[in-house]
Amino acid sequence: MNMTSDVTKPAHCSDDEWALRTQLAHCYHLVDFFGWTETIFNHISARLPGADNYYLVNPFGLNYTEVTPANLLKVDLEGNKVEPSPYDANPAGFALHSAIHGARDDIHCVIHTHTNAVSAVAQKKAGFSHDNFYGAQLYARVGYHTFEGITLFADEKVRMLDSLGDKHILVLRNHGIAVGEQDIAKTFFLLWTVQRAAEIQCHAGMIPGEDTPLPAAIGEKCAGLTQMLIRESGFAVKFFDAMVRKMCSERGAPW
Repeated sequence: MNMTSDVTKPAHCSDDEWALRTQLAHCYHLVDFFGWTETIFNHISARLPGADNYYLVNPFGLNYTEVTPANLLKVDLEGNKVEPSPYDANPAGFALHSAIHGARDDIHCVIHTHTNAVSAVAQKKAGFSHDNFYGAQLYARVGYHTFEGITLFADEKVRMLDSLGDKHILVLRNHGIAVGEQDIAKTFFLLWTVQRAAEIQCHAGMIPGEDTPLPAAIGEKCAGLTQMLIRESGFAVKFFDAMVRKMCSERGAPW
């Protein structure tokens, strides 16, 4: 890997696009740092500014730790590369990511994972519990989509969008999750919250005895407060930047 080209902004790339590429590459490394990767699979995408509806996504076949600002692919909503690259994208990502980017103007970043905890919750008929601290923050924010197999086919897009509705978390039943928000930092924080909710739910399920249920009013309050905090302050950026610093202090600069 040519590390010089990976840290040098190409002449044709705008400052705004390079900043987005850098933040998205950091996001890939953070997902690996937290142990949420699925080898070379899964995907994180970020929409580029402009009317072209282009978005950035990882080159298929690279580990998340090998993703850099320069090697991220720029693709259109059909998954076609709009700039030359020796890499291809994972076709399993197009149906999910292109559907959301094409339909939701309020979502500029989408992260798809299937960690053990998330996949376990996705397999349960009841889905996410809202009775733990993190689950309460997801109250009325989760859509559920029936499993149709590996997401390769364009005809599933409409059904996935119907399942998502106006929400920002989509549970792919028997599979995993996709989360989307206004930018990369907000999406990463939402992913962290969902992951923690799943982990606590799985651990609580191992302990004998009844759970303490939370009233719906408390769930509504927690979810509303969390959304206000994330969307109307710089909280998510502070969290994202702090996690990048933590990662770099423990691993070194990623490129």
